[in-house]
Amino acid sequence: MPDVSFTNLLVVTAVAAAVPLALGWAPRLRVPSVVLEIVAGVVLGPSVLGWVEVDLPVQVLALVGLAFLLLLAGLEIDLRGLRGRSLGTAGLGYAVGLALAVLVGLGAHTLGWTASPLFLAVALTSTALGLVVPVLKDAGAVTSPVGQTTIAGASVADFSAIVLLTLLFSTSGGGAGTTAAVLAGLGVLVAVLAVVLGRVGMGMRLGDVLVRLQDTTAEIRVRLVVVLLFAFVVLAERLGLELLLGAFLAGALVGVLDRDSATHPHFRTKLEALGFGFLIPVFFVSSGVRLDLRGLVEEPSALLRVPVFLAVLLLVRGLPALLHVPALGRRGAAAVGLLQATSLPFLVTAVQIGEATGRLDPVTGAALVCAGLLSVLVYPVLALGLLGRAGPDVDAAGPEAGRVPAPRRAQSVPGRPPA
Repeated sequence: MPDVSFTNLLVVTAVAAAVPLALGWAPRLRVPSVVLEIVAGVVLGPSVLGWVEVDLPVQVLALVGLAFLLLLAGLEIDLRGLRGRSLGTAGLGYAVGLALAVLVGLGAHTLGWTASPLFLAVALTSTALGLVVPVLKDAGAVTSPVGQTTIAGASVADFSAIVLLTLLFSTSGGGAGTTAAVLAGLGVLVAVLAVVLGRVGMGMRLGDVLVRLQDTTAEIRVRLVVVLLFAFVVLAERLGLELLLGAFLAGALVGVLDRDSATHPHFRTKLEALGFGFLIPVFFVSSGVRLDLRGLVEEPSALLRVPVFLAVLLLVRGLPALLHVPALGRRGAAAVGLLQATSLPFLVTAVQIGEATGRLDPVTGAALVCAGLLSVLVYPVLALGLLGRAGPDVDAAGPEAGRVPAPRRAQSVPGRPPA
């Protein structure tokens, strides 16, 4: 047996179990568990107590947890719902936000906060889809105009940010043109696989086998998804692309194929149990352990970056929501802007990539993650307050705008079991 200790992994998993229990004892404390997981990692890590470090077992499981987080994020993307006017408006909003983010990146570069303005800009343009959807679901607003607009914008933002990060900052040495060609080829491969696997899955004999084995100890659907996930991760790695894109595309492909939910109603719940129950919390707790807050604490001027980045998130992702004022009214559009400004998982991932490649210094990375934590705590609460008072403005969108139908299906949130 290799000389490997699981002590750090024990502490990390204990934190992952203790956080939801603590939130369960205090139901009025409406804080996403991912926030407390990262904070607990900071407290237990080298920045404060120094009780935990990210050794090999924690590092491997955290990487798998990141892959599963992106798989489930891709699974949330409703490709059939992203079409027509909603897709066009969401795309235009992202383009406006990216332009604003580039200006912010150039300013940060002038101040010496980052060595790569474009990298910082891309990191600022994502939205925490996995955190925003449960907020809308709890408010009964998933299928309302505000909810659908927010989900469409967040879906485009997450997908675009991952593609841009891969296209502009991939590990392949062939340049943006070569990377774009590889991305196009990978996209074609995903489309072909969707068609082929869809037809194969409809075969009577194979379909019967899958249904027969899906709820036994074989858990065949879960095993096949795990194989698909690692196949795309390995493929992305071999092509010189980021792990993020491979895992995200695997989730999107599973979402396209997972149409007959009547014959396997527990499939997504099982994936979420594996991800949110084990792997994803390891990623978030270890991210907190890695976070170095000493630079922020020791330099008051550096600490000012946190509120600056918090305001920048609202500027970059919130300001483009003004495009929705004609359809949703002022309050409805403001609620969309606040929800779209909620960002954390992609920020955490981008910071780790930026620090590893020298594009972000640890102080700026810590400030970005802290700003993301605050955005999760502040912006959804403000958005819900607006939605609670948005009757006249939202009704301006039409007679159906004020109605909030029941959610179509349960959604997921990192670090929190599905409702």
